[in-house]
Amino acid sequence: MSVRAPSRPGFLASVASVGEMDVALAAGADIVDLKNPAAGALGAWEDGALRAAVARWRAGAATRADLSATIGDHPLATEAICAATARTAEAGVPLVKIGFPLPAEAAGDALAPVLAGLRPLARSTRLIAVLFADQHPDLSMVPLFAEAGFHGVMLDTADKARGRLGAHLGVEALAGFVASARGLGLLTGLAGSLRLEDIAILAPLGPHYLGFRGALCADGRTGALDPARLAAVRDTLRGRAAA
Repeated sequence: MSVRAPSRPGFLASVASVGEMDVALAAGADIVDLKNPAAGALGAWEDGALRAAVARWRAGAATRADLSATIGDHPLATEAICAATARTAEAGVPLVKIGFPLPAEAAGDALAPVLAGLRPLARSTRLIAVLFADQHPDLSMVPLFAEAGFHGVMLDTADKARGRLGAHLGVEALAGFVASARGLGLLTGLAGSLRLEDIAILAPLGPHYLGFRGALCADGRTGALDPARLAAVRDTLRGRAAA
């Protein structure tokens, strides 16, 4: 599977409700990401709300933006991750984001059965692996996700109180991650408490998208989306394309 390299990073906006989904779409987000920020780094929506969002997206938003959703925060256990992934995919979400809290030791051994369990789902749903920069991920394992049929891989942070993405991985490491993933034909994303000023640093690295939540809210990541902040991120990203 190959994903075309971007001329500019796309704008992923994480939303906590169908109402926020409409706000993000109106602001021109390229990917609307269904996430419950009050329930953790990758907090999941409840089934009813998830299906309502998918129905709304299919009714007209599909021509303007892509749709993703997180499966919730889970340990690296095959049964729990596969069940949550299947639940999200069955709701009709086209991009399903799965967090991988890889242990410091024997990460490959722990990851292998999970990827084997997810491989059948990867044939029908675009799966996105999320690695956490504040958990010292082994970025050399990115090819394993490509081999398992994943559509993409991204970096985020698990503990938002411990700082932004750049506090955990330097520009050289981030550039290497993006280049490696793109070389494997994977969709690539960078997120993790990003702020407006991070765009100038991260956009030149060539990720397919940059993800935002807290920077889009006036009162922190669990607050409501602020249309002015959405517009500022959108315009800054698009300004880099014109530069």
